Amino acid sequence: MKYIATSVVAMLLLSGCDNTQSNNSSPSETEVGVVTLKSQPVSVVSELTGRTSAALSAEVRPQVGGIIQKRLFKEGDLVKAGQPLYQIDAASYQAAWNEARAALQQAQALVKADCQKAQRYARLVKENGVSQQDADDAQSTCAQDKASVEAKKAALETARINLDWTTVTAPISGRIGISSVTPGALVTASQDTALTTIRGLDTMYVDLTRSSVDFLRLRKQSLATNSDTMSVSLILEDGTTYSEKGRLELTEVAVDESTGSVTLRAIFPNPQQQLLPGMFVLARVDEGVMEDAILRASTGRHARC
Repeated sequence: MKYIATSVVAMLLLSGCDNTQSNNSSPSETEVGVVTLKSQPVSVVSELTGRTSAALSAEVRPQVGGIIQKRLFKEGDLVKAGQPLYQIDAASYQAAWNEARAALQQAQALVKADCQKAQRYARLVKENGVSQQDADDAQSTCAQDKASVEAKKAALETARINLDWTTVTAPISGRIGISSVTPGALVTASQDTALTTIRGLDTMYVDLTRSSVDFLRLRKQSLATNSDTMSVSLILEDGTTYSEKGRLELTEVAVDESTGSVTLRAIFPNPQQQLLPGMFVLARVDEGVMEDAILRASTGRHARC
């Protein structure tokens, strides 16, 4: 890590006296450069390298299997959350939903008949028209039928969800990337390979690395903070300065054992989408203010001694 505008160490400039003076002159004189020292607040700025990443990113995967019939977006376009992206062949899922609906209707009809029978038996048992056992059995059958109706409702809801999932929609709003599948491809539920990726580019993260040694050194310094503390500016790969200022959001709570470094994350607005994920950048982080930094004046006065 490189520090900018840290405290300047005071220097005493010594110059020798002129040895060409006459032998009759007084003992040799030495001209001493006197430098005025003073303390004043100095900003401490660190330069760290890092890479950009999207603050919001989602890989799109199918939640049911089947044949891709259509791709419903243009690669590179902006998409909105909930927008249809792919259509999976829904024939088998539609059939499953129809079957579940019919099963529910059958169960509802059965519960109506059996529960009416249970009500009749409940009246007849008081008149000794049926045995108590028959009345109890009728009540039990009614209760079982009601439970069956609830199970059939759940099965119908599951079939509806699977049918809905045959239309793959965008989980977030953002810019969509390249599709990894084409119409006719067979996909499976929750497969390892994403169909595509959507990234929200309006806000970007920059993950920076700082050595643990520098991290500890900064912790030991007494730096004052203000409204600009922890502000971050970026130098892009072409050497230009990014127009938007960012701020440090967090510092990783552990040191990477393989590199001996700590990761810091800054967040930047990206209204023009000038920053893209994966860019290498140089970040200048305002760490704080050293209140009593000792500075050397640009000029001094000379005295004879």
